[in-house]
Amino acid sequence: MSEIKRPPRRAWVALGVIALLSVLFLQLALSANANSITWDEDDHIFAGYMMWKTADYGLNPEHPPLVKLVATLPILRLPLVVPKLQNRSFKYEAYLDGKDLLFKNDANQILLRVRLAASFFTLLLALLVFLAAQEMFSTAAGFFALALLAFDVNLLAHGATVTTDVGITCFMFATVYAFYRYTKAPSIPRLLLTGLAFGLALAAKHTGVLVFPILVLLAICELVIRPRASDKEGRVESRGRQALRLAGSIVAISILGVGILWAFYGFRYAARPDGLQLNPALSETIGQLSRPHEAAVVKACARFHLLPESYLMGLADVRNMSDFYQSYVLGKIYAHGQWFYFPLAFLIKSTSAFLFLFAIAIFAIATGRLRRWREILYMTVPASFYLFVAMISRMNIGVRHILCLYAFFAVLIGGALWALIQRHRAWIYVVVVLLAYQAVTAIRMYPAYMAYANEFWGGPTQTWKLLSDSNVDWAQQLKATKRYIDEHHIQDCWIIYFAEPVVDIRYYGIPCRTLPTMDSAWIGEDIDTPPEIDGTLFFSAGDLSGFEFGPGKMNPYADFKKIKPVASIDYGIYVFQGYFAIPRASAMSHTQRVPKLIEAKQLDQALVEAQQAVTLAPDSAQAQMALGDALAALNRKDGARAAYARTVELAESVEPDFSREPQRLRRRSFRN
Repeated sequence: MSEIKRPPRRAWVALGVIALLSVLFLQLALSANANSITWDEDDHIFAGYMMWKTADYGLNPEHPPLVKLVATLPILRLPLVVPKLQNRSFKYEAYLDGKDLLFKNDANQILLRVRLAASFFTLLLALLVFLAAQEMFSTAAGFFALALLAFDVNLLAHGATVTTDVGITCFMFATVYAFYRYTKAPSIPRLLLTGLAFGLALAAKHTGVLVFPILVLLAICELVIRPRASDKEGRVESRGRQALRLAGSIVAISILGVGILWAFYGFRYAARPDGLQLNPALSETIGQLSRPHEAAVVKACARFHLLPESYLMGLADVRNMSDFYQSYVLGKIYAHGQWFYFPLAFLIKSTSAFLFLFAIAIFAIATGRLRRWREILYMTVPASFYLFVAMISRMNIGVRHILCLYAFFAVLIGGALWALIQRHRAWIYVVVVLLAYQAVTAIRMYPAYMAYANEFWGGPTQTWKLLSDSNVDWAQQLKATKRYIDEHHIQDCWIIYFAEPVVDIRYYGIPCRTLPTMDSAWIGEDIDTPPEIDGTLFFSAGDLSGFEFGPGKMNPYADFKKIKPVASIDYGIYVFQGYFAIPRASAMSHTQRVPKLIEAKQLDQALVEAQQAVTLAPDSAQAQMALGDALAALNRKDGARAAYARTVELAESVEPDFSREPQRLRRRSFRN
């Protein structure tokens, strides 16, 4: 008999990688189908679809095109009812038209298709992490890193959503890995591959610009710690020549990357086709930048058409938005971002297994058991720099904004584990136990990955008390809420839902009457809210935290934090039952109507609405301001002055950071 040949080692490695990637994709696909649409997805989907159909890059300029274009490829041939543009501000246009595009068609079919397409970036990231760990440390290290990511709850939470966080993580990591390979063995193909990855990072998210300083830092590391390179003839390259070569390579990578970015905008400066203009104009958005040096840079780029108009609009818009975002950490609401937000979010949202493994990696490096300093720097310098920028960015809305840390740290962990196992085989048992626990954690959290918090912080039931927004509730629980309603035979109910203005809850079969939120006020949705309600109330965790309203009296639902819910749905929807007085929420509804009535010249009715708001919530600064506006419109100056003075008094009674600019209110009172 002839001897049976065993498959080569490379085949077994490939099979192992395919198996882990398949497990990852299965989890992504199941969660993509189980969860309802999140806050930003209809915006991205509509913008991507219109880019393909009309080359309009002005509907969602706050994010570059790459992820949106890839995600919407599977729906281009569907016979969709497409809403007509109404020339609204791009944020209203894309969100509201996106809502119509989804929910006036088969939203479930569209969403599943685009989410599966978006999961491509997650699978590519996982594969790159394996390849990097394998090349830098060993094949075993590659499998450790890949297994860690395949069951990472944060990657699973965002890996199958049509948003930009996994896209930028993928191509930022790809650029660093490609640059590592180029500096190891410089060649034109490797240089071009690095430029391609950099261009894709720029086209994935605006934070892709951070890859440039990361490459500069890595080049400096090469000069400081690496021995002098030698050419093919063995001649040693001087440090000065090495510096020139690295500088030239970064310039070439940057030029190629910017060229690829332009390609995603069709090599056209104008954001919109056929003479359509950005709304608001780029010049107006630049004028709102609070940092003069940033405004000067963006203005110069626009003047000389150095970057596409839509891309520049996004840069300016993101910087403007960062000035106004409130943050929520450990149950406290802050008027602006806090430097400690992302380190805390990382400690809360990372699985306990990941944290233990990360601590082991630090131990291996500190004790000299892992000595591959070049590889260590390539995994720690980008992550550290990105974390530093995130900490000073002032936009604290989710650990998803530092998702790239998990990719870099996974490679580092894989290398450290292999180094320890080589020294003492007993480490194998530690690794197996922790990786198994990582898998068990992910399986137990399905499909509510987004609400995860580790055991050191009380688990996912406590997440909403620690963090908010996309850390726990990005409005993905409507399918689960529908099941709860059916199981409990609920026919009459109320809902306070984080994304209700841009998501059609009726599509998912939710029969509840809506109550106002900050986002419904932003959209201008007119919700008739009684001062008291009775029955079942579904309360979205994003609103229950109150982080968008502000502390104390600024939050019309603050009393609900003191009430124990009867149930929770996917750790993101909390169920209350009973009688509840909500006069401040009712006043909020009346206040919202005042400016619309003034604009429509229905001044007497505007005054009635304002007076009702003040009656319901006499200590509300917003109600008093609405009263002042209504009286001023009626030319009743003495009454308006008194209302504005009361507004200032109430605003100053709130925490200083949340005073809502009392000096501006004083000026308004004086003018009227």
